[in-house]
Amino acid sequence: MGADTVPAGCTFAADGSYAARLTREGPSWYPERWTLGPEPYAVALAGNQPEEPGTEVLPLADGQVLIHRTPAGLHTFSLLYPTGPATGPATGRQTGERPLGSVECDALSLLPPAPDGATVYALAPGGAATAVWRVAGGGFGPEQVAEVPGFCAGGAWLDTPGRLLALDQERDGVTKTVVVDLERGGETTPLLQIAEHSNDRLLLADPESGLLLVRSDAAGEDRIGWGVLGSMLPVRFPRCLRAPDLLLTPFAVQPGQLLTPEACAVALRMDGPGGTGIGLWRPTSRHVVGLTPPEGWLAGAGRWTRAGVLRLPYATRNVPCGVADVPFPASASEPVEDVAADGPEAESPPAARPVPLREAPLTGRAVVG
Repeated sequence: MGADTVPAGCTFAADGSYAARLTREGPSWYPERWTLGPEPYAVALAGNQPEEPGTEVLPLADGQVLIHRTPAGLHTFSLLYPTGPATGPATGRQTGERPLGSVECDALSLLPPAPDGATVYALAPGGAATAVWRVAGGGFGPEQVAEVPGFCAGGAWLDTPGRLLALDQERDGVTKTVVVDLERGGETTPLLQIAEHSNDRLLLADPESGLLLVRSDAAGEDRIGWGVLGSMLPVRFPRCLRAPDLLLTPFAVQPGQLLTPEACAVALRMDGPGGTGIGLWRPTSRHVVGLTPPEGWLAGAGRWTRAGVLRLPYATRNVPCGVADVPFPASASEPVEDVAADGPEAESPPAARPVPLREAPLTGRAVVG
């Protein structure tokens, strides 16, 4: 990372039209909204006082930005929006703020944006159960919509209406991914059950194609694998995603591949002794293509277009709001004859069960087999 780089993470709106991050000018932290058109630009949404470094921000599809603050242990939520002309680099435009209410609990964190682009949910893990709160998009302020037994983390949407939420649930020392049906009072059913005593987590999901990226220790070590929602085929663990000297973390999946989930392009963050890089991969390929991220990349942030172009946001002192568009390399697009050709090691362990289970609440979406 260069000396002129401004490090920060960011979150995309559900439709990719906006992004938001917490950044700073000198010692003062403030929210910043990015408009991601052909010529990206940033708008500061600074309030009357600096924000705390741990404050969460999440953009909605209409351009408003949800902010989650934690004053004195209370979790408060507001919607921010620009209301006037720019007045300076740290204050940006005049900022309007619409309070949404608060939640009193020990810990609470925002989930990824719901597919409708207007609703935001949060997780509040407790001692014996985890509460799911709708903190924006409801009619009466924050509202608890589900309670899931055990300690839950993660969070991925499995359908485009935003009804089925996948969570990693820890119970009795073992973590499995479950599906929470938000339209049926939080009814919970299993999703990942690769082996009886394995820890099986969902890393990323594409609601349109049903492609799932998972991490499991069913083979005796943590491995990244892939499966398809509704398929009776086992989870595959490709050799090319086994990198002992690197930590691989999927962060973006190409949408729009409804009938061919195995053709989805996947972007992986690769952290190792040499620093942080990006890997591009498809389930139909035996290889991960390495990519040097742009200087100032907001590490872990990116979004695929339907055409297979990866949009990587970056910020430096010279380019405070930049997006690098990277197409999936043509040389890496040729499919292999059989994704199982990597040998037995690429398959799930013998005790594996299908992913997901047929009893998962899949009403309302096409099952891709």
